[in-house]
Amino acid sequence: MALTDGTEQRRPRAPLAPWLKGSLLTLGSIAVTMLGLLFVTFIIGRVMPIDPVLAIVGERASQSTYDAVYEQLGLDKPLLVQFFYYLTDVMRGDFGMSLLNARPVSEDIARVFPATLELATMGVFMGIVLGVPLGVIAAVRRGSWIDQVARVVALVGYSMPIFWLGLMGLLIFYGILGWVGGPGRLDIFYEDIVPARTGMILVDSALAGDWSVFKNAFSHIILPASLLGYYSLAYISRMTRSFMLEQLSAEYVTTARVKGMSERAVIWRHAFKNIRVQLITVIALSYANLLEGSVLTEIIFSWPGIGSYITTALLSADMNAVLGGTVVVGLIFICLNIFSDLLYRVFDPRSK
Repeated sequence: MALTDGTEQRRPRAPLAPWLKGSLLTLGSIAVTMLGLLFVTFIIGRVMPIDPVLAIVGERASQSTYDAVYEQLGLDKPLLVQFFYYLTDVMRGDFGMSLLNARPVSEDIARVFPATLELATMGVFMGIVLGVPLGVIAAVRRGSWIDQVARVVALVGYSMPIFWLGLMGLLIFYGILGWVGGPGRLDIFYEDIVPARTGMILVDSALAGDWSVFKNAFSHIILPASLLGYYSLAYISRMTRSFMLEQLSAEYVTTARVKGMSERAVIWRHAFKNIRVQLITVIALSYANLLEGSVLTEIIFSWPGIGSYITTALLSADMNAVLGGTVVVGLIFICLNIFSDLLYRVFDPRSK
């Protein structure tokens, strides 16, 4: 269609597709979050009352040696320049060298992280399998003895210090009863028998078909995983109960019951279906907390995971290892948030 002056009428541009706009916003949010995380970890490394040069050369080194290492680390440059170098190194996956063993921090993290992943995954699995049904039943039987037991279980899980539970568990189930394995991931006899394909001993031993190693590894992981699972169960069951109580008091539930629908169908097909999206966030947060917050559990059970690695590095003034582990933990939180957002779009069409 032409206008009177002979120029062609411009058609209005089609709006950017909602999914593309949402993807761009998500990527932008991830980039800003990662930049903020890296900046915070960089500042922490600079304000900590630890001199990385002294940690390398020792207190008896000469001033010339100290100055040479100081310049080699780039500490003589402006703070913004140091942050730029730090940013470019991290983007390449280079977290520097560990002061404890003179190995790249990225290699150390890749070695210890599977142990934490295995422990936290088993713990959150226990929390989901036991916590979700317990929360649902407690909501359906509100005020009954089952509800009271569920609330006490959740309260104890929040209140009891995990290090105390760990010590009592080792004393009773390992020291007295002998039902589980002791600290560590394996007995010395079973170490280095199966090839480390994934770094998770249960998976590697199953892939190798060596069930004696699998049984021994399971006896070692079951107690610390149960403690983390109990902590996860307390959180998941409490939130599930709260979500279900809100849905069971809704009008559509009353309508379904009036129409003669079975109680099982009302609970699981309608009420529980409407809390799945909320549970996604709860489970993702619980999993992230177990991956990041299992430091005390790993220390008590001598579990060689990332929590123990960061703690040992901090006590040894190995800031490269501390900052590298902190960045990895922060990246885990970001990835789990992205994953939960994707599941939101799958289970809740309104969020698309």
